Amino acid sequence: MRDIRMIGDPVLRTPATPVTDFDRELRRLIDEMFTVMYAASGVGLAGPQIGVPRRLFVYDISGRKGHVVNPELTVDDPEPVTEEEGCLSIPDREARRPVYAATPRAAGVSVTGLDRLGRPVRVRARGMLARCLQHETDHLDGTLFVDRLAKDAARKVLLQAP
Repeated sequence: MRDIRMIGDPVLRTPATPVTDFDRELRRLIDEMFTVMYAASGVGLAGPQIGVPRRLFVYDISGRKGHVVNPELTVDDPEPVTEEEGCLSIPDREARRPVYAATPRAAGVSVTGLDRLGRPVRVRARGMLARCLQHETDHLDGTLFVDRLAKDAARKVLLQAP
């Protein structure tokens, strides 16, 4: 099983490249990503978080489970919603669980992309799933949730991280 990459690893700050091969290896990778995510008690995981700089992520929020390859995110409702958010790649150095901070995100989004077989998928979401889709898409662009925080809040999170 692959390890989750931690803040400071350059792969987390590098934009991911599109997936071009929809083969058995991709299907195994997606299955492995779910395994890693569940083992870490996460709700979402992007390729770069396990050292794979490809545009794909998996998620499982309140029974809505899926994956998106080469996602494109569209904001449907830009009203900002600020709620606690954390990241498996930014754990507390002592507790080894994500550090959380109130993070603004759009209230509603849609993500279009492809599934593991190259078929089109679309996910429309509000609430926690919308937050997750934005968070994972950010990972694919080399952005971490701390980048969306005010400087003082980001500093507080980073002081707790390894």
